[in-house]
Amino acid sequence: NVGQDMIVKGGTVSDVLDNVPSVSVDADGTVSLRGNESVRILIDGRPSNAINMAEALRQIPADAIDKVEIITNPSARYDAEGGAGIINILLKKGKNQGINGVVTATAGNPETYGITGTVNFKNEQINLFTTQGYNYRTSPGNSMTDTEYLSPNAKYKFIDERRNNERVREGYNGSFGFDWFLDETTTWSHIFSYRNDNGENPENTNFYNYDENRNLISTRNRFNNQITKGENVEYSTNFIKKFKKEGHQLTLDGNVSFNTDDDSASILDNVNNDERTFNNQKQTTTQLQADYVLPIKENSRFEAGYRGSFTENIVKFQSDSLNVNTNEFDTNFDLSNDFEYKENVNALYAQFGSKISKFSYLFGLRWEDSKINVNQLTTNDYNTKNYNNFFPSAFFTYEISDETNASLSYSRRIQRPRGRFLNPFQNRSSDINIFQGNPDLDPAMTDAFDLGYLKKWKKITLSTSAYFNRTKDVFQFVRRENGEFSNGTPVVLSGPINLAEERRFGFEFTLNYNPFKWWRLNSNFNFFRNETMGEYSYMRTVEGVQQTETVDLDNVATGWFSRVNSKVTLPYKIEWQMNATYNAPQRNFQGKSLGVLSANMALSKDILKESATISLNVSDIFNSRKRINETNIVNTLNSYSEMQWRERQINLSFTYRFNKKKNEKERQPRREGGDEGEYMGG
Repeated sequence: NVGQDMIVKGGTVSDVLDNVPSVSVDADGTVSLRGNESVRILIDGRPSNAINMAEALRQIPADAIDKVEIITNPSARYDAEGGAGIINILLKKGKNQGINGVVTATAGNPETYGITGTVNFKNEQINLFTTQGYNYRTSPGNSMTDTEYLSPNAKYKFIDERRNNERVREGYNGSFGFDWFLDETTTWSHIFSYRNDNGENPENTNFYNYDENRNLISTRNRFNNQITKGENVEYSTNFIKKFKKEGHQLTLDGNVSFNTDDDSASILDNVNNDERTFNNQKQTTTQLQADYVLPIKENSRFEAGYRGSFTENIVKFQSDSLNVNTNEFDTNFDLSNDFEYKENVNALYAQFGSKISKFSYLFGLRWEDSKINVNQLTTNDYNTKNYNNFFPSAFFTYEISDETNASLSYSRRIQRPRGRFLNPFQNRSSDINIFQGNPDLDPAMTDAFDLGYLKKWKKITLSTSAYFNRTKDVFQFVRRENGEFSNGTPVVLSGPINLAEERRFGFEFTLNYNPFKWWRLNSNFNFFRNETMGEYSYMRTVEGVQQTETVDLDNVATGWFSRVNSKVTLPYKIEWQMNATYNAPQRNFQGKSLGVLSANMALSKDILKESATISLNVSDIFNSRKRINETNIVNTLNSYSEMQWRERQINLSFTYRFNKKKNEKERQPRREGGDEGEYMGG
């Protein structure tokens, strides 16, 4: 239950996830589960419709979150998307009788202000609930890159890059909904939500150019001021009909959302012509779902259902360059692009589970039909991909005793390429680093196996698992020279390809230990070994002659990360919480990431007869949370880089609860994303 986590008070969903066992969030905001970025993120049991997932998670306040569910091997009821599994983020929604609510206000340094409130009113006929939040955040960050170019035609042998930025975000997050209890067996729910955020990111970059003897030849300055505006409007409805037999029910869900994301940037360069760019995205998503649950006798259950997801995304990108003769900006049509992505996925599933004495099982089968349209409107280049797949799953659990159980599970998963992964347009927002999507990219298919063991003692709970994932056509980003030069510097092209196969082995354990009533400890350790197999061929120009280069992408990498959390009750009932996370070095076929250690701390005190709480937390105490990489591209470059997305953050929060105590539990269970009962996958 992350709602009681002091470390993330005043933070965002991204901060919450970075404190959940088995989950890590890197400096860019990319979420991974067990070290695997192929993860499906749900919000209240539904796939997130965000255009930019990392930014969306940074806009939702942590105080709006009730809890987070981790499902490493989902059953057939869930979408097959996500080779690593599913993260389900459950938002707060009051359910107690009468009027109840919680309000949290936060102020921090670097400059941060925010307020979030959740209120509900419930009687026998209706439950009204709302969550409202406003936040203003500054997130100063920095990065550095030192690059050695290996091409004999490079004008500069070494280029050092130093970058500083000051991200500013202001956002509103609001929702209103109601549960209408038509009778004792029927509930009809509606939720309306609206989010907007406005931001500015002034970024200043200095380049220092050296010859082969490290003598400074020249410098260059590039200032990029990016303005962002985003909106999300969403409506969801849920209908539940319970029949006479306990557990027998029909559930219908519908959801429609509209997203816009408008970015503009003004780029001032003391060497190249000044530029400006406009990137406008619009996305519409409609989701329909039906689930039917039929209990059979005492310990068996049959389930079946349908899910449809229909998405349309349009991206308009325009690049302008300053004409020094007219002193006006001219549109560069070679760098401008209109892109359309449509995805329709229809799915059917069925599963059956039963419990026999201490043994339980669940077998499921899901079928998904995917229709993908990737349309390059600027060049009239249209690509269509149609494919359908079966996704079997099986789960076995044996209760060795009341305190011990063992489990074995299997599921088949898919990762679909989307958006920029498929867009063949070359993004030249950097003049020396170009990104290009691959319209021929195929979905990656994963077979996931998981063996688990759970043991409870009086003061200790141990949960362990060993897992194996085998993925075909896995996505891999490759970087290479494209034969061009910009101011004497080789231009590097990067983009995704399908590798032949990836095998991932790993094990993890989570340990909860309560040595005393006033001290609670929990830790999580995850180790994995990743084997990739495949090769990549491309045309390379050497001294004016084109030749075929083949890159061997076979790679074996090991990695691990660990997190330790301690919560102590001090005298005068002051709560003190600390955690530390270490991400070990990990190698890939074109370099490696270096190890990073970070820590957080929080203090809190209940006041006003436990109706209010004051919290002080420090995120990234040692200012050490960075992404550190070494890159080695054969015959092209060697580089070392560090990137810190946000510097140390200190927040002071005040929480007030009315008609509700701090640890009071809701008196009505909430259905979010389904209840698998005895047979739940993961």
